Amino acid sequence: MNRYLIETPHDRADCLHILDQFVAHGHITHFEWGCEFGNCTGYAMLEAENEEQALYAVPAILRGRAKVIKLSRFTPEKIQEFHEEV
Repeated sequence: MNRYLIETPHDRADCLHILDQFVAHGHITHFEWGCEFGNCTGYAMLEAENEEQALYAVPAILRGRAKVIKLSRFTPEKIQEFHEEV
């Protein structure tokens, strides 16, 4: 299973509507929000088979603006491999 970071930016004017959509979609608690602090964006880290599956955590109204980033972890050994490839 892969890990993904999802960002869902939205306009301040649409904030309550967007939050209502997440409640209806059932994923409101999967996300953390910057809305109260001037950054109207939801953030989630989740596991999914692929980017498309990860995007299903976002209500359809926001999927076109959502950003899905595949994540990985580095070990000291992996970093050493990077140095050797350069």
